[in-house]
Amino acid sequence: MSETSNNNYVKGILFILLAAVGFGFMSFFVRLSGDLPSVEKSFFRNLVAAIFAAGVLIRNKVPLTIKKECRFPLFIRCAFGTTGILCNFYAIDHLLLANANILNKLSPFFAVIFSYFILKEKIKPLQILCLILAFFGCLCIVKPGLANVSVFPALMGVFGGLCAGLAYTMVRKMGMQGVKGPVIVFYFSAFSTLIVIPWIAAHFVMPTPKQILILIGAGLGAACGQFSITAAYKCAPAREISIYDYSQIIFAAILGFLFFGEIPDVLSFVGYVFIIGASLFMFLYNKRQPAQG
Repeated sequence: MSETSNNNYVKGILFILLAAVGFGFMSFFVRLSGDLPSVEKSFFRNLVAAIFAAGVLIRNKVPLTIKKECRFPLFIRCAFGTTGILCNFYAIDHLLLANANILNKLSPFFAVIFSYFILKEKIKPLQILCLILAFFGCLCIVKPGLANVSVFPALMGVFGGLCAGLAYTMVRKMGMQGVKGPVIVFYFSAFSTLIVIPWIAAHFVMPTPKQILILIGAGLGAACGQFSITAAYKCAPAREISIYDYSQIIFAAILGFLFFGEIPDVLSFVGYVFIIGASLFMFLYNKRQPAQG
Protein backbone atom coordinates (compact mmCIF):
# COMPACT_ATOMS: atom_id res chain seq x y z
CA MET A 1 0.00 0.00 0.00
CA SER A 2 1.47 3.40 -1.02
CA GLU A 3 1.86 6.24 1.49
CA THR A 4 -0.99 8.17 -0.18
CA SER A 5 -3.28 5.13 -0.10
CA ASN A 6 -2.38 4.47 3.52
CA ASN A 7 -3.12 8.10 4.45
CA ASN A 8 -6.50 7.90 2.70
CA TYR A 9 -7.23 4.62 4.49
CA VAL A 10 -6.50 6.22 7.88
CA LYS A 11 -8.61 9.26 6.95
CA GLY A 12 -11.44 6.97 5.91
CA ILE A 13 -11.38 5.18 9.28
CA LEU A 14 -11.29 8.49 11.17
CA PHE A 15 -14.21 9.86 9.15
CA ILE A 16 -16.33 6.75 9.64
CA LEU A 17 -15.61 6.78 13.38
CA LEU A 18 -16.65 10.45 13.43
CA ALA A 19 -19.85 9.48 11.60
CA ALA A 20 -20.53 6.79 14.19
CA VAL A 21 -20.08 9.34 16.99
CA GLY A 22 -22.39 11.79 15.16
CA PHE A 23 -25.17 9.24 14.68
CA GLY A 24 -24.67 7.93 18.21
CA PHE A 25 -25.19 11.42 19.64
CA MET A 26 -28.16 11.92 17.33
CA SER A 27 -29.83 8.87 18.94
CA PHE A 28 -28.89 10.11 22.39
CA PHE A 29 -30.36 13.58 21.81
CA VAL A 30 -33.53 12.11 20.29
CA ARG A 31 -34.08 10.07 23.47
CA LEU A 32 -33.03 12.98 25.72
CA SER A 33 -35.60 15.31 24.11
CA GLY A 34 -38.31 13.52 26.06
CA ASP A 35 -41.95 12.82 25.25
CA LEU A 36 -42.27 14.82 22.03
CA PRO A 37 -43.83 12.86 19.12
CA SER A 38 -41.27 10.93 17.05
CA VAL A 39 -42.46 12.68 13.87
CA GLU A 40 -41.80 16.08 15.43
CA LYS A 41 -38.32 14.98 16.49
CA SER A 42 -37.57 13.85 12.94
CA PHE A 43 -38.78 17.22 11.62
CA PHE A 44 -36.29 19.20 13.70
CA ARG A 45 -33.50 16.70 12.97
CA ASN A 46 -34.05 16.92 9.21
CA LEU A 47 -34.57 20.70 9.20
CA VAL A 48 -31.15 21.27 10.78
CA ALA A 49 -29.55 18.76 8.38
CA ALA A 50 -31.23 20.43 5.37
CA ILE A 51 -29.96 23.88 6.39
CA PHE A 52 -26.47 22.47 6.96
CA ALA A 53 -26.50 20.70 3.57
CA ALA A 54 -27.77 23.84 1.81
CA GLY A 55 -24.89 25.81 3.32
CA VAL A 56 -22.38 23.27 1.97
CA LEU A 57 -23.94 23.37 -1.51
CA ILE A 58 -23.97 27.19 -1.58
CA ARG A 59 -20.39 27.43 -0.35
CA ASN A 60 -19.16 24.95 -2.96
CA LYS A 61 -21.50 26.31 -5.68
CA VAL A 62 -22.88 22.84 -6.42
CA PRO A 63 -25.90 22.85 -8.78
CA LEU A 64 -29.08 21.04 -7.70
CA THR A 65 -29.94 19.72 -11.15
CA ILE A 66 -30.74 16.00 -11.31
CA LYS A 67 -30.62 13.96 -14.50
CA LYS A 68 -34.01 12.67 -15.61
CA GLU A 69 -33.05 9.02 -15.12
CA CYS A 70 -32.02 9.73 -11.52
CA ARG A 71 -35.23 11.43 -10.40
CA PHE A 72 -37.19 8.28 -9.59
CA PRO A 73 -34.29 6.67 -7.64
CA LEU A 74 -33.95 9.99 -5.78
CA PHE A 75 -37.65 9.92 -4.90
CA ILE A 76 -37.38 6.32 -3.66
CA ARG A 77 -34.30 7.27 -1.61
CA CYS A 78 -36.18 10.21 -0.06
CA ALA A 79 -39.45 8.35 0.59
CA PHE A 80 -37.96 5.22 2.11
CA GLY A 81 -35.16 7.11 3.85
CA THR A 82 -37.80 9.27 5.55
CA THR A 83 -39.82 6.20 6.54
CA GLY A 84 -36.63 4.63 7.88
CA ILE A 85 -35.89 7.67 10.05
CA LEU A 86 -39.44 7.76 11.45
CA CYS A 87 -39.25 4.06 12.33
CA ASN A 88 -35.77 4.47 13.80
CA PHE A 89 -36.84 7.41 15.97
CA TYR A 90 -39.87 5.45 17.20
CA ALA A 91 -37.55 2.56 18.10
CA ILE A 92 -35.12 4.94 19.86
CA ASP A 93 -38.00 6.29 21.97
CA HIS A 94 -39.20 2.81 23.02
CA LEU A 95 -36.11 0.54 23.09
CA LEU A 96 -32.66 0.57 24.64
CA LEU A 97 -30.42 2.92 22.66
CA ALA A 98 -28.03 0.09 21.74
CA ASN A 99 -30.91 -2.15 20.55
CA ALA A 100 -32.44 0.60 18.41
CA ASN A 101 -29.05 1.34 16.85
CA ILE A 102 -28.15 -2.28 16.10
CA LEU A 103 -31.53 -2.90 14.44
CA ASN A 104 -30.95 0.13 12.23
CA LYS A 105 -27.57 -1.40 11.30
CA LEU A 106 -29.42 -4.27 9.59
CA SER A 107 -29.62 -1.91 6.60
CA PRO A 108 -26.44 -3.24 4.88
CA PHE A 109 -27.93 -6.75 4.82
CA PHE A 110 -31.19 -5.50 3.35
CA ALA A 111 -29.10 -3.49 0.85
CA VAL A 112 -27.51 -6.76 -0.33
CA ILE A 113 -30.98 -8.19 -1.02
CA PHE A 114 -32.27 -5.05 -2.76
CA SER A 115 -29.05 -4.77 -4.81
CA TYR A 116 -29.74 -8.28 -6.14
CA PHE A 117 -33.16 -7.26 -7.46
CA ILE A 118 -32.47 -3.64 -8.44
CA LEU A 119 -28.79 -3.50 -9.43
CA LYS A 120 -28.61 -7.16 -10.56
CA GLU A 121 -25.65 -7.77 -8.26
CA LYS A 122 -25.15 -11.45 -7.46
CA ILE A 123 -25.44 -12.69 -3.87
CA LYS A 124 -22.51 -14.94 -2.97
CA PRO A 125 -22.97 -18.03 -0.75
CA LEU A 126 -21.11 -16.36 2.13
CA GLN A 127 -23.40 -13.35 1.86
CA ILE A 128 -26.41 -15.66 2.17
CA LEU A 129 -24.85 -17.17 5.31
CA CYS A 130 -24.28 -13.67 6.71
CA LEU A 131 -27.88 -12.74 5.99
CA ILE A 132 -29.07 -15.81 7.91
CA LEU A 133 -26.78 -14.99 10.86
CA ALA A 134 -27.96 -11.37 10.90
CA PHE A 135 -31.60 -12.49 10.79
CA PHE A 136 -31.00 -14.83 13.73
CA GLY A 137 -29.36 -11.97 15.64
CA CYS A 138 -32.38 -9.82 14.82
CA LEU A 139 -34.70 -12.47 16.33
CA CYS A 140 -32.62 -12.46 19.55
CA ILE A 141 -33.19 -8.71 19.90
CA VAL A 142 -36.84 -8.63 18.80
CA LYS A 143 -37.70 -11.74 20.92
CA PRO A 144 -41.05 -12.51 19.24
CA GLY A 145 -43.48 -14.38 21.47
CA LEU A 146 -41.73 -13.55 24.75
CA ALA A 147 -43.73 -11.80 27.46
CA ASN A 148 -42.84 -8.30 28.72
CA VAL A 149 -40.89 -7.50 25.58
CA SER A 150 -41.58 -4.48 23.35
CA VAL A 151 -41.99 -6.42 20.11
CA PHE A 152 -43.75 -3.69 18.11
CA PRO A 153 -41.02 -1.03 18.62
CA ALA A 154 -38.41 -3.67 17.77
CA LEU A 155 -40.28 -4.57 14.57
CA MET A 156 -40.41 -0.86 13.75
CA GLY A 157 -36.63 -0.78 14.18
CA VAL A 158 -36.24 -3.73 11.81
CA PHE A 159 -38.55 -2.11 9.25
CA GLY A 160 -36.53 1.09 9.60
CA GLY A 161 -33.41 -0.89 8.75
CA LEU A 162 -35.18 -2.40 5.72
CA CYS A 163 -36.22 1.06 4.47
CA ALA A 164 -32.69 2.38 5.02
CA GLY A 165 -31.30 -0.59 3.06
CA LEU A 166 -33.49 0.28 0.07
CA ALA A 167 -32.60 3.97 0.41
CA TYR A 168 -28.86 3.17 0.43
CA THR A 169 -29.31 0.97 -2.63
CA MET A 170 -30.78 3.99 -4.42
CA VAL A 171 -27.85 6.13 -3.21
CA ARG A 172 -25.46 3.57 -4.73
CA LYS A 173 -27.45 3.56 -7.98
CA MET A 174 -27.34 7.38 -8.20
CA GLY A 175 -23.66 7.43 -7.27
CA MET A 176 -22.96 5.08 -10.17
CA GLN A 177 -24.74 7.66 -12.38
CA GLY A 178 -22.65 10.57 -11.11
CA VAL A 179 -24.98 12.30 -8.61
CA LYS A 180 -22.93 14.05 -5.90
CA GLY A 181 -23.37 13.04 -2.26
CA PRO A 182 -24.18 16.51 -0.84
CA VAL A 183 -26.95 16.93 -3.43
CA ILE A 184 -28.55 13.65 -2.31
CA VAL A 185 -28.21 14.67 1.36
CA PHE A 186 -29.90 18.01 0.69
CA TYR A 187 -32.83 16.60 -1.29
CA PHE A 188 -33.36 13.85 1.27
CA SER A 189 -33.23 16.22 4.26
CA ALA A 190 -35.51 18.77 2.56
CA PHE A 191 -38.01 16.08 1.52
CA SER A 192 -38.01 14.57 5.02
CA THR A 193 -38.68 18.01 6.50
CA LEU A 194 -41.47 19.06 4.13
CA ILE A 195 -43.35 15.75 3.98
CA VAL A 196 -44.20 15.76 7.71
CA ILE A 197 -45.39 19.39 7.88
CA PRO A 198 -49.12 18.45 7.49
CA TRP A 199 -48.79 16.02 10.43
CA ILE A 200 -46.88 18.63 12.45
CA ALA A 201 -49.58 21.23 11.76
CA ALA A 202 -52.31 18.90 13.03
CA HIS A 203 -50.49 17.40 16.04
CA PHE A 204 -47.86 19.99 17.00
CA VAL A 205 -46.60 19.85 20.57
CA MET A 206 -44.75 22.97 21.67
CA PRO A 207 -41.22 21.99 22.75
CA THR A 208 -39.56 23.77 25.61
CA PRO A 209 -36.47 25.92 24.89
CA LYS A 210 -34.34 23.10 26.36
CA GLN A 211 -35.96 20.53 24.04
CA ILE A 212 -35.37 22.80 21.03
CA LEU A 213 -31.66 23.01 21.88
CA ILE A 214 -31.50 19.23 22.31
CA LEU A 215 -33.22 18.65 18.94
CA ILE A 216 -30.80 21.08 17.28
CA GLY A 217 -28.07 18.89 18.77
CA ALA A 218 -29.75 15.84 17.20
CA GLY A 219 -29.80 17.60 13.82
CA LEU A 220 -26.14 18.59 14.08
CA GLY A 221 -25.24 15.02 15.06
CA ALA A 222 -27.14 13.71 12.03
CA ALA A 223 -25.47 16.24 9.71
CA CYS A 224 -22.06 15.31 11.13
CA GLY A 225 -22.85 11.63 10.56
CA GLN A 226 -24.15 12.07 7.00
CA PHE A 227 -21.28 14.22 5.77
CA SER A 228 -18.60 12.25 7.62
CA ILE A 229 -19.73 8.93 6.19
CA THR A 230 -19.81 10.47 2.70
CA ALA A 231 -16.24 11.74 3.20
CA ALA A 232 -15.17 8.35 4.56
CA TYR A 233 -16.26 6.48 1.44
CA LYS A 234 -14.51 9.06 -0.73
CA CYS A 235 -11.23 8.35 1.08
CA ALA A 236 -11.41 4.55 1.09
CA PRO A 237 -13.61 1.77 -0.36
CA ALA A 238 -16.53 0.54 1.73
CA ARG A 239 -15.06 -2.97 1.69
CA GLU A 240 -12.06 -1.72 3.67
CA ILE A 241 -13.69 0.50 6.31
CA SER A 242 -17.42 -0.34 6.61
CA ILE A 243 -16.93 -2.56 9.67
CA TYR A 244 -15.87 0.48 11.72
CA ASP A 245 -19.38 1.91 11.34
CA TYR A 246 -20.53 -0.60 13.96
CA SER A 247 -18.61 1.37 16.60
CA GLN A 248 -21.84 3.41 16.74
CA ILE A 249 -23.35 0.56 18.77
CA ILE A 250 -20.59 0.95 21.36
CA PHE A 251 -21.11 4.72 21.60
CA ALA A 252 -24.88 4.28 21.90
CA ALA A 253 -24.50 1.58 24.56
CA ILE A 254 -22.12 3.77 26.60
CA LEU A 255 -24.44 6.79 26.38
CA GLY A 256 -27.46 4.65 27.24
CA PHE A 257 -25.71 3.21 30.30
CA LEU A 258 -24.27 6.51 31.56
CA PHE A 259 -27.36 8.68 31.13
CA PHE A 260 -30.33 6.27 31.18
CA GLY A 261 -28.98 3.32 33.19
CA GLU A 262 -29.68 0.93 30.31
CA ILE A 263 -28.18 -2.57 30.38
CA PRO A 264 -29.09 -4.91 27.48
CA ASP A 265 -30.19 -8.43 28.42
CA VAL A 266 -28.28 -11.59 27.52
CA LEU A 267 -30.35 -12.33 24.39
CA SER A 268 -29.69 -8.81 23.11
CA PHE A 269 -25.94 -9.32 23.56
CA VAL A 270 -26.23 -12.62 21.65
CA GLY A 271 -28.02 -10.70 18.89
CA TYR A 272 -25.22 -8.10 18.80
CA VAL A 273 -22.65 -10.89 18.41
CA PHE A 274 -24.50 -12.48 15.49
CA ILE A 275 -25.18 -9.21 13.64
CA ILE A 276 -21.70 -7.71 14.15
CA GLY A 277 -20.11 -11.12 13.50
CA ALA A 278 -22.04 -11.46 10.22
CA SER A 279 -20.90 -7.94 9.29
CA LEU A 280 -17.29 -8.85 10.10
CA PHE A 281 -17.46 -11.97 7.92
CA MET A 282 -18.86 -9.96 5.02
CA PHE A 283 -16.26 -7.24 5.55
CA LEU A 284 -13.35 -9.73 5.50
CA TYR A 285 -14.81 -11.48 2.45
CA ASN A 286 -15.26 -8.21 0.53
CA LYS A 287 -11.73 -7.11 1.45
CA ARG A 288 -10.30 -10.25 -0.16
CA GLN A 289 -12.12 -9.69 -3.44
CA PRO A 290 -10.29 -7.92 -6.32
CA ALA A 291 -11.18 -4.26 -6.72
CA GLN A 292 -13.78 -3.47 -9.33
CA GLY A 293 -12.91 -1.03 -12.04
